Amino acid sequence: MSSSEGTKADRGQLLRFVVSGSSAVATDTTIYWLCLPYLPPSAAKAVSFISGTLVAYVLNKFWTFKVPHRSHAEIVKFGCLYLSTLGINVLVNRVILNCLPGSLPGATDRHIMIAFLCATGISTVLNYLGQRFWVFRKTNITRVIE
Repeated sequence: MSSSEGTKADRGQLLRFVVSGSSAVATDTTIYWLCLPYLPPSAAKAVSFISGTLVAYVLNKFWTFKVPHRSHAEIVKFGCLYLSTLGINVLVNRVILNCLPGSLPGATDRHIMIAFLCATGISTVLNYLGQRFWVFRKTNITRVIE
């Protein structure tokens, strides 16, 4: 594969990741707002993040990174990555809510959205890098077969 073909493939993969990620974030956002009236913000964030994670796994495995084979190691890696970024996501969400003036208790919708977007942005970057270079990384053998 030439470098221009590789660059085009990487751009396509990144575009698919953005679409998949947007679907996962939409799921995350919807579940978060639905849970907020019933759960504390950190619990709502954890539930919504896990929901988005399930959407992300299916879309990224089969569409973004096109890895059709079954692999227990891959599932474990994905779980470890998302468990780590879940912690980071909830932590960033909490820190931002605590840092915004007058946020807790009784955070405004604006404060909640700012914290949500910061947490989501950081975990999105970490998840892409982790999936691209660790979870769904194609080995040299896989590349030769393609």
